[in-house]
Amino acid sequence: MKKMIKFFAISSLILCAIFITKPSVAEDPITPSPPGEHGASGNQAPAGAPIDGGLGILLTLGAAYGGRKLYIYKKEKKKAAEEDLESGS
Repeated sequence: MKKMIKFFAISSLILCAIFITKPSVAEDPITPSPPGEHGASGNQAPAGAPIDGGLGILLTLGAAYGGRKLYIYKKEKKKAAEEDLESGS
């Protein structure tokens, strides 16, 4: 039970760290053109689209899924070892 609580505590800290630092990864704002060139078609800054829209969420969910699979694998392995000890007696 202590290992499970420790696992969830560490997972919570990692998730909090990810979501707290996420706003600090913002892109630089596009500078507006000088006042005399309103509507000029030359040298326009490209419209920026964030690449990291769902990447953080995808990585977080992937890590949670992998952690759950690892937890289930270890639990089944421990149960199989206990059954082997009981049947060997």
